[in-house]
Amino acid sequence: MEMETVHSESAAVMREPGKTWADFEGRLVRVPIIARALRGALRLEDYRLLLHDHYQQVLDGSRWIARAVSSIDRDHLELRSRFLEHARTEHRDYEMLERDYAAAGGDIAVLHNGGQNIGSRALSAWMFQCAARPNPLELLGAMFIIEGLGKHFACIFARALQQHLALEPRQVSFYHYHAEHDEDHLAELQAVLESGVLQVDGLAERIAETARVTGRLYLLQLEELGNY
Repeated sequence: MEMETVHSESAAVMREPGKTWADFEGRLVRVPIIARALRGALRLEDYRLLLHDHYQQVLDGSRWIARAVSSIDRDHLELRSRFLEHARTEHRDYEMLERDYAAAGGDIAVLHNGGQNIGSRALSAWMFQCAARPNPLELLGAMFIIEGLGKHFACIFARALQQHLALEPRQVSFYHYHAEHDEDHLAELQAVLESGVLQVDGLAERIAETARVTGRLYLLQLEELGNY
């Protein structure tokens, strides 16, 4: 009976982020840089700008996960291990963006000397704020949004870029990689949610809220490309 309750709670909490994802995806395809890419109106310099600004945000990705790990106490050792593994698989993502940027004609010195746009600053600040809280298990909601991008959207986006800009796979390797691997990460997330972690009071609501805020701030960084 207890196992049935865990599965019921898992299904309930996944439904709410599922609604959040549907809203997020509807907004995502209307963001100017994404809309232009999907309809074939993107220029190569637009793509380089996207890579440049995405790189600045990705540099912080493994850092906020590591911060979250340090905030998880001994009552959640299994979840701490999963966060550590996630940080391990994600912490060199920036290198793929470097290679894509250079392959698309970008100057690596410009990339390395660049800064975060207004939206990326807001997203990173939010993630670090969440990660610094005691036992920040609500970050599962943020991971649901970010990993969902890889599973549900990265492949579509990469194909559009290749089709309309005549890019080679080596120029869109970051998006192809996440299209191939983030489905596994979402499966791991599902396993976490079915592990009994949702029995923590109020956690389901915090996961849903974190997914909503993370989704909105992720869109903001795309809306603010080049605005430093």
